[in-house]
Amino acid sequence: MTDTELANLTTTQMKTGVPNYSVAAKTLDEATGEGETYWTNPNWTTYLGYLKTIPEYRQAVRSLAIWTCGKGWTTQSTRDKIILEHITGWGEDSFDSIMQDMIVVKKTNGDAYAEIIRGDNKDKTLINLQKLNPSRVRIVQEPNGLILRYDVLNSKGEYKPFKVSKIFHICNDRIANENHGISVLESCKWIIDFKNELLSDIRRLMHRSSVRIIYVDLDNTTKLGTIRTEYKEAIKNGEVLILPGKKGQDFEVEQIEAPDTSRWLALINYVDNYFYEVLGVPKIITGGVQGTTEANAKVGYMTFEQPYMTEQRLLEQDIWNQLGIRITFNRPVSLKDEMQSNEAANTGQVGFQPNDAQVGMTRTG
Repeated sequence: MTDTELANLTTTQMKTGVPNYSVAAKTLDEATGEGETYWTNPNWTTYLGYLKTIPEYRQAVRSLAIWTCGKGWTTQSTRDKIILEHITGWGEDSFDSIMQDMIVVKKTNGDAYAEIIRGDNKDKTLINLQKLNPSRVRIVQEPNGLILRYDVLNSKGEYKPFKVSKIFHICNDRIANENHGISVLESCKWIIDFKNELLSDIRRLMHRSSVRIIYVDLDNTTKLGTIRTEYKEAIKNGEVLILPGKKGQDFEVEQIEAPDTSRWLALINYVDNYFYEVLGVPKIITGGVQGTTEANAKVGYMTFEQPYMTEQRLLEQDIWNQLGIRITFNRPVSLKDEMQSNEAANTGQVGFQPNDAQVGMTRTG
């Protein structure tokens, strides 16, 4: 008989058995000790996998790069203009394509590098920029935190030292005195993984729903083998398979029904929107306009102006400080004036009294 004594009641110990969500503590990667401190970009190959595999991530950072430096540029001197127009990278590059790629690498890895090649003349004129593989670059810091040099791994597996003035280095969202930039994937990698798990699951469910099960009342293994082969060929060629006999007696065909995916798709769309929100690049910027109203599209366009203009200014400053060239990247077309004009022309809201549009106290007695 069951013991129902109240003195024997117990609990599930949820407080200790199911811990609350918490964020792990982090420490900065900084120069320590008396000697040199190294940073070798250890996560670049992992991040590169996301860049090459996840289409929405690649398109988002590529769109940011295009908006940052894809509409051309101007320089203060004709000489600097000629210098930048003659930069060819590995032979097929241009200054524009190099800058756009470095923005993509900077956002993905946290740091992007290019070798600065100058002439032997008195002015050490800039001749070329050669993009570098981040996994081959090592940042070397002095104990006081300043960059001492860059070491670049050559084909022999040996590090070749480069002076700071020989490497063009742009850094993403560096925190405090950390010795490297921060990849945007650090904060959105989990969201990307979640979305792709959902996509993989729904793909598997939909694929399995195309499977048909045939029950055949035959003991002859040779005939069964023939039916199996013919059915496979019929499915492959889109043909109709004709089986002799009576359905329900000699054979039966069962098809797995496709599952209801509406809730799955709603969750995928939510996670997708959350991804763009965390990344800071509105979906409208990448060409995603489905389900977006004109008003929402304009607001997304407007809110993106400050992020890409910040990227422009930071890149302009890096080029001046490291290459000695004053450059201004052209700004894409702004909607600010148009939106202000539309607001002023909006006469649909009429009949307001002054008190309706002002904050104040009205005496009632």
